[in-house]
Amino acid sequence: METEQTITPYLLYKDCDAALKFLSEAFGFEEVLRYTSEEGYVNHAEAQLGDAKIYMGDPGDHYRNPRDVGETFGVYVLIDDVDAHCERARAAGAEITEEPVDQEYGHRRYSAKDPEGVHWYFAAAIKDVAPEEWGAKVSA
Repeated sequence: METEQTITPYLLYKDCDAALKFLSEAFGFEEVLRYTSEEGYVNHAEAQLGDAKIYMGDPGDHYRNPRDVGETFGVYVLIDDVDAHCERARAAGAEITEEPVDQEYGHRRYSAKDPEGVHWYFAAAIKDVAPEEWGAKVSA
């Protein structure tokens, strides 16, 4: 059986229950599955937005929350309507860190942080731009 190559972020949250609720209300993710431990915390969960999935889970004892250590990564998600998505996120209490703006590489994008400090970028392709047109170097 051949497997399609995909990359799926695995996000760790101190409060996975609250994160699942927020990601649904603010960003439109739908919960697909949840494994809860006997102690009541979420061991593993999966959510999706369109065809894209994220995995989530309990961080364990060595976890350092992005709110405590600063930004260490961002999740970039392609969507259809950036402006409407941004307003939905704002209404649900997301911290909008960058308003929707057209980027030189052909995307319209905004960025936001969730309550635990994970940085999210939501973008839509609005025009085709060759990488050379905005100064990118293409590897051979």
